[in-house]
Amino acid sequence: MRSSSNPAFRNLPTGQGGYAGFNDRFGGAAAGTAAAYQQAPAGLGGAQGSGLDRPLTVDDVVQKTAITAGVALLAGVLTAFSGMYWLALPAFIVGLVVSLIIIFAQKSNAPLVLTYSIAEGVALGGITGALEAYGSTPGASGGGYAGIGFQAIAGTIGVFIGMLVVYKTGAVKVTPRLTKMVIGAMFGVVGLMLINFVVSFFTTGGIGIRSGGPLAILFSIVVIGIAAFMLLLDFDQADRAIKDGVPAKYSWYIAFGLMTTMVWLYLEILRLLSYMRSN
Repeated sequence: MRSSSNPAFRNLPTGQGGYAGFNDRFGGAAAGTAAAYQQAPAGLGGAQGSGLDRPLTVDDVVQKTAITAGVALLAGVLTAFSGMYWLALPAFIVGLVVSLIIIFAQKSNAPLVLTYSIAEGVALGGITGALEAYGSTPGASGGGYAGIGFQAIAGTIGVFIGMLVVYKTGAVKVTPRLTKMVIGAMFGVVGLMLINFVVSFFTTGGIGIRSGGPLAILFSIVVIGIAAFMLLLDFDQADRAIKDGVPAKYSWYIAFGLMTTMVWLYLEILRLLSYMRSN
């Protein structure tokens, strides 16, 4: 098992060499693993066999991630345009239950991951659709939120691509120190959110990090930054899995892990945009 800031990646096994990662070309120990797979007899899981799974590749990760993100986006758009905003809460609950099954029961397959993606897509679509509808209501005090969903999606995609470029170019190296800093920052902001939630029962607005004011805007920017660096750590985990030659079936775990970070990132970008639109 692996040590990671993202619980989904803890289920990835370690191996001895595999295909080239995001930053490497095919060669060395990776070539040896691939050649062994191609030459192995069918009964031992070779190219013609059904025993051992083939090594994970970059294409596996890209395809599974694209599928999960695409399904979530489609579910979100359909929910937003259908006006069934009430589905947001039950969808979040379904997504939470499925994610716990994937993480703790170590169950990762296409149906489970896609169910999670659909549930989160419906939840985010419901929240986004409600915001857009509220903003378009005549006399709404919250200001206009028209188009906020598109902006949040564009922002999420932009951050994802930007951090992928940062990782591929090596502009920021994922080191043990950086990993500890990001994990510490993540626990810090989650702790502040919990404190704010508890205090909000006794004081209106809690400690002010979700009130929509300047402090809330600053807090959201910090959280978005942490989520962006979480993506950087996720890319590194995926890269290591490819280099280690873990079975291709774990591509669904990686897609799920990336999806959980993107959901958090989208929510925070949406929240920040709502603050800026209402001021």
